[in-house]
Amino acid sequence: MTSMWSLAYDLYERRILRSLPPDRLPEHIGVMCDGNRRWARAFGGEVAGGYVAGADKIEQFLGWCDQLQVKLVTLWLLSTDNLSRPAEEVEPLLHVIEGLVAELAAAERWRINPVGALDLLPPESAVRLKAAADATCDVPGMTVNIAVAYGGRRELADAVRSLLHAHAKQGTTIEELADVIDVEHIAEHLYTRGQPDPDLVIRTSGEQRMSGFLLWQSVHSEFYFCEAMWPDFRRTDFLRAIRAYAARERRYGG
Repeated sequence: MTSMWSLAYDLYERRILRSLPPDRLPEHIGVMCDGNRRWARAFGGEVAGGYVAGADKIEQFLGWCDQLQVKLVTLWLLSTDNLSRPAEEVEPLLHVIEGLVAELAAAERWRINPVGALDLLPPESAVRLKAAADATCDVPGMTVNIAVAYGGRRELADAVRSLLHAHAKQGTTIEELADVIDVEHIAEHLYTRGQPDPDLVIRTSGEQRMSGFLLWQSVHSEFYFCEAMWPDFRRTDFLRAIRAYAARERRYGG
């Protein structure tokens, strides 16, 4: 019976793949990898088990993106709000993230790029994330943004702070800056500066809100909300998201 279901899903996925127009595929996908804790509790397990199961899904997901020649993926793994949770919840998640990032770097398939307020992390966690970025900076594959200690409001505050510091060093007065500042000036100081905005943002677990994810960058993004918890997210679910994106008429600014 299992093999019959597997064959049916394989045929279904092939049909979706054949229907995808090559010129309407996303180049940058943002993912809110949500539902790991609820998934663990549904099975009566420890929360840490959900984190591990979610991390195991990441490399598989990146492989699916590679098959569609996606150029950039942003994975939201830990928010600034998460950091306020009890240490017994945060520490296991940080440990899993550190292990995941090390494994992704060791695979030498993707460029790892941490995005977030890394100064809010324990120093050893920040060091490991930066080490993975350094080790993969010359890898020719897809770029993978690892959003850790990330919050959209914090990113905007940090961008404005960075902008002010940069102009202060140049001797620009506040009045002069106020006369010239525009959206491009702020964009140049975001965590994702120099990168294209996400075409598609996926959130798993059935929640239908953005929670501040890529608050600035997602203004023209298409959104796809999936009922599956992140550890249960299947290639079929991924292809359905891509199909839904390809079928939409994108309306920039309206």
